Amino acid sequence: MKRSLLILFCLVWAGSAMAQIRLGQSRYASTRPVDILELNYSKPQTYRIAEIKAVGLTTLDEVAILSLSGLKVDDRIQVPGDAISNALKKLWNQGIIGDVKILVTKVEGEDIYLLLDLTERPRFSRVEFSGVGKTQESELRDKVNIRGRVVRDDVLNTAKRNIEKYFMDKGYLNTEVKIIQDRDTTLPNSVKLRFDIDSKSKVKINEIRIFGNDEIPDSKVKGKLKKTKEHARVSVFKDLYSRMTEASVSDVGNSLFYTDSASKEEAKSYINKNFKLNFFNGSKYIPKEYRNDKDNVINFYQSKGFRDAKILEDSVYKFGEEKINIDIDIEEGKKYYYRNIEFTGNFIHPDEILHAKLGIQKGDVYDKEKLDKRLNYDPQKGDDVSSLYQDDGYLFFNIQPVEVNVVGDSIDLEMRIFEGPQVTVNSVGITGNERTSDHVVMREIRILPGQKFNRSLLVRTIRELSQLGYFDPEKINPDLRPNFEAATVDITFELEERPNDQIELSGGWGGFYGFVGTVGLIFNNFSIKNIGNFDKWDPLPVGDGQKLSLRVQANGRSFQNYSVSLTEPWFGGKKPNALSFSFNHSVQRQVDFFSRTNFGNELGFFKITGATIGLSKRVTWPDDYFSISNSLQFQIYEFDQFGTSFGLSYPTGKSNSLTINNTIARNNIDNPIYPRFGSNIILSTSLTPPYSSLNKNLNSETTDQEKFKWLEYHKWMFDASIYTPLFGSNKLVASARAHMGFLGSYGQKIGFIPLERFVMGGDGMTFNNFALGQEIIGLRGYENQTITPGRDTRGTANPDPYGGIVYNKYVMEVRFLVSPNPSATIFLLGFAEAGNNWGSYRDFNPYDLKKSAGMGARIFMPAFGLLGVDWGYGFDAIPGTVNRSGPQFHFTIGQQFR
Repeated sequence: MKRSLLILFCLVWAGSAMAQIRLGQSRYASTRPVDILELNYSKPQTYRIAEIKAVGLTTLDEVAILSLSGLKVDDRIQVPGDAISNALKKLWNQGIIGDVKILVTKVEGEDIYLLLDLTERPRFSRVEFSGVGKTQESELRDKVNIRGRVVRDDVLNTAKRNIEKYFMDKGYLNTEVKIIQDRDTTLPNSVKLRFDIDSKSKVKINEIRIFGNDEIPDSKVKGKLKKTKEHARVSVFKDLYSRMTEASVSDVGNSLFYTDSASKEEAKSYINKNFKLNFFNGSKYIPKEYRNDKDNVINFYQSKGFRDAKILEDSVYKFGEEKINIDIDIEEGKKYYYRNIEFTGNFIHPDEILHAKLGIQKGDVYDKEKLDKRLNYDPQKGDDVSSLYQDDGYLFFNIQPVEVNVVGDSIDLEMRIFEGPQVTVNSVGITGNERTSDHVVMREIRILPGQKFNRSLLVRTIRELSQLGYFDPEKINPDLRPNFEAATVDITFELEERPNDQIELSGGWGGFYGFVGTVGLIFNNFSIKNIGNFDKWDPLPVGDGQKLSLRVQANGRSFQNYSVSLTEPWFGGKKPNALSFSFNHSVQRQVDFFSRTNFGNELGFFKITGATIGLSKRVTWPDDYFSISNSLQFQIYEFDQFGTSFGLSYPTGKSNSLTINNTIARNNIDNPIYPRFGSNIILSTSLTPPYSSLNKNLNSETTDQEKFKWLEYHKWMFDASIYTPLFGSNKLVASARAHMGFLGSYGQKIGFIPLERFVMGGDGMTFNNFALGQEIIGLRGYENQTITPGRDTRGTANPDPYGGIVYNKYVMEVRFLVSPNPSATIFLLGFAEAGNNWGSYRDFNPYDLKKSAGMGARIFMPAFGLLGVDWGYGFDAIPGTVNRSGPQFHFTIGQQFR
């Protein structure tokens, strides 16, 4: 018996050794003649590896494979033994080998010659998708990036899960993915992979039921499920309809069904209880968003004092093939209030100041979110407890609220403070500015080496860098590297540049002038200094923050406009004093298109040629968000058989205008493309010299040609915009704007001039209005220029001056950010606005306004600027008509100022 067991043991051990190292014919025996040696497997021997090679490789590197095996020349190994077993394990563990054998080709004394006979796993050569669109395919390729990888089950399963998750995040919970592999005959050892995708229909949420909420109604709880909404159940109407004996429809404006047997009030109550409309939020179910929404519900409860609120359980279950129901069971707990609040560890500021900064009183409802904001960072107010310390250099300041006592519904808090040392800024650096010169960025940085650390200046620097427009505002990151022992901090602003030069290619219908094309180029980071340095051309010299703008508009002979401007924002290089220069030339021609004999001849023209030079500077009083600018503008107005078009008594002549323009502005908006908070307030004046006071020869008999040889007027403009986030959201923003303008005269000798007046109505775009010499004011919901005095008398023998001398306009918008992507920032808006334009101060009535409302969309692309479309409904009649303006579409290019 013992002898049998010994024989069996020897056979098993020998078989194991044979699995490790094989002597005999390999697939290479016929091409590589080797001696077949007899080894004694019952007595392992020690050999020196004299040679080791690998064969059977198609894409892998032989040196790398040998290195992975752990075997190398001059190693002493036992055959058979652990070295051979470990080499096999190492190669298998890489997951790139399909089969491996270790062969002995020769033994000479203590030297052994080894051959690694390998078979590589095939690789994915091509990946295809079926059942999806081009956009989805492009996105899936980023998520399933397995081309060139080794064919393995875990790789395939991971790819399948990523595809299913991609569609699940879009609401397709029933997506089916099939994997099909085919041999690729065009490449050696390669496999073509195809994913057949059937996304099915989106899974909608039929109903959300809330349980356990005694204090807060269902509607408010569901309102906090921001991305998890119920599907609108139109079937409620069918159910209500079936309950009625003699169905009739009435009171359509209130959307109420009622009959003799089902009263109006009963129907209204039934619909309010059961019918849920959901216009702006989809009802698709996305697990990730649902988890976040459950956290939102708890945060909402805690903001209302329910400190212990929690979701006991929730259920998601099928309601048919394409719908689900959700049940949420909430335990609200007690409603808590603050009682005693004490501070400990504060040596610099007394309790009274800290209590004032905290802004929470005894008896206030417990609000965890508000408490955190008032202690650490309140982005809207900016005067939290932490700012008191961190604006004075205490970077390491930390405050922890600890609940030290809970009695009934009252909570005692102890604010445990660590003040730390006062920190000095050691260094400030920047990274990521590849196109923009360092000095252009550094001059906008407010927090400087040698200063005490100041959080407000750090936040202000981020805003200033955002306002430049050269960098993605969402990705400006201040990297702080503090040193506690030295009480210093190194700050590096990490930036990501974005394209900010713009090209404008557009066209518009100019009424009588027909189609007008526009070509514009704006270089926002131009550099005069680098004109001779061709390495800095992209496509023009860049890097110094200067702005060069070129623009041409034309439709042939009837209308042309040419303009060029250049701005140096830091004239002299030491202070933010902006020097600007601009030149423009515009011409409108009346061309005979109707006469057979004089077809194409010029009947008249109106030309404006002007130049402006300006200087603006930032000021620090009342605060450093203010700026003052002054400019000098000279313009020449020439017209031939055109003067009566804007109210002059003579058709041909020439006028000159020399104006001094002054502007006081305060701008602290956080983002120029999509502002979330802040304001922009501008007061500007344009003044000409009072020529009538200097010319004693002017009287009632003076001709208009003499009166208007030099235009005399003063113009006052006021514009204010305020932005604030709604419901604490960074995506939903309210914008309120007010605009008004006043044109004045210096006396009765000249009176109100017929130029430089206000033209209102429509999109507010200059190239769509062609009112040269006038101020264009938009008013959505009305056609271009329709809210303009003198419009009805144009072309008559005695026309009134064209345009108003006083206007008011008020706008309210609610904006929703769809995509913050810097390459295509998209937002939607709803608006209500009102305005009017008066030809005399006697008729001025600020309550007589033309009202409109509507909706629109905007997309900002760095190459083209801001593009928009609006649909507006004008509720009032335009002057000279009795019917309301009604619906109007408006297309806009660029940021509309007024």
